Amino acid sequence: MALRMSFVSHQIPSFLSVKNGCHRVAMASTAPSPPREVVNGKKPIFPAREVSHVQVTHSMPPEKEELFKSLNDWAADNILVLLKDVEKIWQPTDFLPHSESEGFYDEIKELRERCSEIPDEYFVVLVGDMITEEALPTYQTMINTLDAVQDETGASLTPWAVWTRAWTAEENRHGDLLNKYLYLSGRVDMKQIERTVQYLIGSGMDPRTENNPYLGYIYTSFQERATFISHGNTARLAKHHGDINLAKICGTIAADEKRHETAYIKIVEKLFELDPNGTVLCLADMMRKKITMPAHLMYDGRDENLFEHYSAVAQQLGVYTSKDYADILEYLVARWGVEKLTGLSGDGARAQDYLCGLAPRIRQLDERARARAKKVATSVSFSWIFDRQVTI
Repeated sequence: MALRMSFVSHQIPSFLSVKNGCHRVAMASTAPSPPREVVNGKKPIFPAREVSHVQVTHSMPPEKEELFKSLNDWAADNILVLLKDVEKIWQPTDFLPHSESEGFYDEIKELRERCSEIPDEYFVVLVGDMITEEALPTYQTMINTLDAVQDETGASLTPWAVWTRAWTAEENRHGDLLNKYLYLSGRVDMKQIERTVQYLIGSGMDPRTENNPYLGYIYTSFQERATFISHGNTARLAKHHGDINLAKICGTIAADEKRHETAYIKIVEKLFELDPNGTVLCLADMMRKKITMPAHLMYDGRDENLFEHYSAVAQQLGVYTSKDYADILEYLVARWGVEKLTGLSGDGARAQDYLCGLAPRIRQLDERARARAKKVATSVSFSWIFDRQVTI
């Protein structure tokens, strides 16, 4: 999973309707949870951050569930084959000092020396990436809200359920590895990071996928590509700063994300083949709402704008930028052949036109906004790095 940047709003005409399985609802925003009444001397525990828009549920027409059931064999043959054998795939210990080794403490000392010159800004982004990865329980929960493809028993043998569990198991190594690296580095405040992870998992996420697998798999396609780009850029920067092992860690995680991206893109590609009109409407709906990244409810107990500050640092370092957002959209529109779709309804054709012109429009509006923005540097302290300040 990945980052989220703040982008200029891009609107879509009001042509989406309930019958297409894609509802129009208010733009997403987040807010601290309101104070709760104390009852019997105890204050109830509620999420630290909450979404403040109307949450739509079960927007996919029931008849479309049959389409996903008909794809069970296809998913087994085309999606499950992208998983790796547990006995052959990498594990976090492959990249970390070996605790059973007599040279364990020397290896830790070498790790700390390698990362000692890496700037704080980099660690802010690396910590943010790790926190996002560590909120994995939320992402599995989200996928299991999707109608027709959810794991109904917790151990279902449908290919959709098998994929979700195995995908989760592969992703779990990412947070484990980054967490242990950061702990050994001595550069970050692990207690504050751990609190942030707990706050984030407790708050959840709202990608506005409405229990709809069309929307859900469009979202994950975008997300996995964003995460591939983000981890690839942290690898590049680690190499630039002289930590080759950290570069290898981030690059290896990026390769996993690329493979997972391939799976989700294949699923949406199949939906375009079987239901081009419904799929193009849902893609337009997701882009109208904008792709909200998994950690958008991030909070450390102190900074009410933590996610925005973290995203600003990522933008500044070139780890994940507004240009990347537009590039991902442009890539997916081309990959799924949106421009070449034929036989669409009037609403579908308008969605097609909107999508094909959206990436250039986002870039243009973003450039204008940046040109108008004042170039004033602001210092922000991050609890993750012992309240040291970073300029954004």
